[in-house]
Parts: sequence; C-alpha cells; structure tokens
Amino acid sequence: MKLPTDLMLGRPLEETQERSLPEFVKDLRERMDRVHEFARGKLKMQSDKMKQRLDTTSTETAFEPGDAVWLYAPKMMKGRSPKLQRNWEGPYTIIKKINDLVYRIQLSPRSKPKVVHLEKLARYIGHDPPDWFVVEDPPDWD
Repeated sequence: MKLPTDLMLGRPLEETQERSLPEFVKDLRERMDRVHEFARGKLKMQSDKMKQRLDTTSTETAFEPGDAVWLYAPKMMKGRSPKLQRNWEGPYTIIKKINDLVYRIQLSPRSKPKVVHLEKLARYIGHDPPDWFVVEDPPDWD
C-alpha cells in the first residue's frame, strides 16, 4: 500500500540493492531535509492564515489618557443565567497608555488601578463620563 508520504518522498530502496553507509546517511539526510522543509512551509502557511483571520476581526481602537471605557470582566454567578449577568464594568478612566495594546485604567480616584489589554476595553458612550481625571498639559515656558 502506498501512503501519502511514500508518494511525496518516494519509496525506500529495495533491500536487495546494496549501499554503503555514507550513501545511506547522505540519502537519509536529504530526505529528512525535504520533509522538514515541507513541514516548515505548511506551518508558515497556517500561521499566515491565522494572522489574516485575526486581522480581519480585530479593530484598531486607540484610547488616550482621560477617555472613558468599559471593562469586559464577566463574572459567573451561581443560579443565574449567563445571558442575564453584567459582563461589562465601568465606566473606567484611562490613566496611562503603557503601549499600543496595554492600558492602565482606574474606576475612581480611590480605587486601585488595573492594567488591561486593549481587547477587554470598549469606548464609553454615555451621558455622564467620569470627570475626576484631569489630563494635565505641560507648562508653557515661552
């Protein structure tokens, strides 16, 4: 029976053919290199597909210090349907942008700040955004 690997890599030489040890090692190394190159190509192709799929679903949202946001923090409460539970907390205020994906947020002036990923944040659109955080402008020395 011919397996897919036999079709791709070829069948091993018959045992009736005699080969020296260096020839066998050279042939084995070449076949292993071809198999590894094939596997690397497949892994690269799958990685590219996954990146493309992620890029199509992700949103490029950026927040600035002082922006009001919701935090996605689902809590499983016993005896309640997950559909009826509140999954979003807030509104929080962006305190600092650590990098493009990570932000420091705070619920109130006395609460402990949290460091969260961008994917757990959503822009707050409401009537009463928190106003306790003031972004200070650098002094004008001119």
